[in-house]
Amino acid sequence: MNPFSSLTNRIFLASALLVVAAIGVAIYRLNVSVTAQAEADLGAGLAEAAALVDELSRAEFADFVVKGRLIADLPVLKATASTDHPPTVQPVAEGYQAQVGADLFVVAGRTGRVLARAGRVQPDPVALGQIFEACRTSANGTAFWPYADGVLHVAAFPLEAGPAPFGTLLMGLVLDRQAALRFRTITRSEVAFAVGERLVASSLDGPRTAAIGPVDHASSEFSRTLGSDEYVGRVQPIGEPDSTGQPVALVLRSRTEHLTFLPPLRWQIVITGLAAVLVATIVGYLVARTVTRPLRALTAAMREMAATGDLGRPAPPLGRWDDEDARLLSTTFGQLTGALARFQREAAERERLSSLGRLSTVIAHEIRNPLMIIKGNLRPLERHASPDVTAVAASIDEEVTRLNRVVTDVLDFAKPIRFELAAVDLSTICADAARAVSAAPGGVPVTVEADAAAPVVTDAERLRSVLVNLLTNAQYSVRTLARRPDGPLIRLRTSRVNGGWRIEAIDRGAGIAPEDLPRVFEPFFTTRRTGSGLGLAIARNVVEGLGGSISVSSRPNEGTVVCIDLPAETPGPVPA
Repeated sequence: MNPFSSLTNRIFLASALLVVAAIGVAIYRLNVSVTAQAEADLGAGLAEAAALVDELSRAEFADFVVKGRLIADLPVLKATASTDHPPTVQPVAEGYQAQVGADLFVVAGRTGRVLARAGRVQPDPVALGQIFEACRTSANGTAFWPYADGVLHVAAFPLEAGPAPFGTLLMGLVLDRQAALRFRTITRSEVAFAVGERLVASSLDGPRTAAIGPVDHASSEFSRTLGSDEYVGRVQPIGEPDSTGQPVALVLRSRTEHLTFLPPLRWQIVITGLAAVLVATIVGYLVARTVTRPLRALTAAMREMAATGDLGRPAPPLGRWDDEDARLLSTTFGQLTGALARFQREAAERERLSSLGRLSTVIAHEIRNPLMIIKGNLRPLERHASPDVTAVAASIDEEVTRLNRVVTDVLDFAKPIRFELAAVDLSTICADAARAVSAAPGGVPVTVEADAAAPVVTDAERLRSVLVNLLTNAQYSVRTLARRPDGPLIRLRTSRVNGGWRIEAIDRGAGIAPEDLPRVFEPFFTTRRTGSGLGLAIARNVVEGLGGSISVSSRPNEGTVVCIDLPAETPGPVPA
């Protein structure tokens, strides 16, 4: 058996595949998004750390420079330096060096001879002379000088302004491993200092520091594998751009450590996705059952109906969780079987009416000749001298006329209608119909509300007879009403609608009962004792033959509105 032949299996498999694909794409997109966000956070944190290293180094050295200028302006240091006597200057220099915490504190005399030196960094005289020269040639009086364990950031301050000062103060801070460790604590990043291609200090251990290797200072970012971890780094210049021997700080963060949360998160996402697939698969199967179960029940009911021909069998009941479309299908199936059963009844009724119509036509033809004979023989009796005889003759003549009218209605309803189309004025037809009905004995006046000119191509005589029939019914309805309301009781109104014309026969009579309203166009249905029940049926045949439509709306004791919509030009040939 083909597993895809079942609708349940197809819906189930399609739902499962759709869920797997959707969850797979969601997991992939989530993984990519989380990884990208983590990488972005790592880059942003690295940039922030590099900026913080630059800011800290600048702030520390700026504070150091301010202290150096203050010390250089102190009278005590100036006075001792002016003696050009090293034993006198040395104690004063050591005191100031301890106060500011300088790593290098040197006082030189007017000739450049070193009068005093203090601090943990002690360059040799040659290096010291080169440092003095670098500061003098620097635009801002500062310079960087590499040494074995780091790089010195120094600044020179003259002890007296003028072209020939009697002494110079040289102060410096060291960027070494201690400074790197201090920056690591503040920035939470590894920090290394390099001058050119040589690393001079680092917060990392020796093997990992050696693994950094040379770094292209022109590139702002780089990556290295140090030990078992992958690091990303950023090159951050230190000091003023024009400083001599300017070093750079290499700020590094472990990418491996920063992304350690990703593998557990991915596993959690995968497990959650598998659980979602399992739940969605079960739900998809149950959803498929809500569709296929009522379909199977409906199919079984259809097979039974096909076998028995019983269209009255009700549709199978549905559960509260069954699919809405399946519920709609079941409801539509019930409506379809009901409509088929109704069509069967209506077909039988039409067959009965057809047979009755054929029989009525034969009977009408057979009745009309005797009626004409009776009517002809009544002429002498109507001129009889006896009042009783003339009264009986008049009564017989009235009944013969009524019977002849019924026969005429039956023949008009049974035979095909032939229309004689011509261009006429609809207002004239309405006026003629209203005048004919109003002039009848006991007639109720009809108010005509029509346009001055309403050209239409139609069968004027047929349309006039329809309007006369409608107005006659309106008069009967008005006469049966006990009270007479104010204003026009019957109105005949025309209006332009959608390129055609609408005729409304409006009365304020007794109206039609709600249960009788759907049957008013049925042949032989009437609520009048003397009616044939064919007037509205013939009217509908005529209106529909002219390409229009007719409808009735009514409220008991309020009145009735019969609406006829006609095209401006009836389809069909117009005689010349």
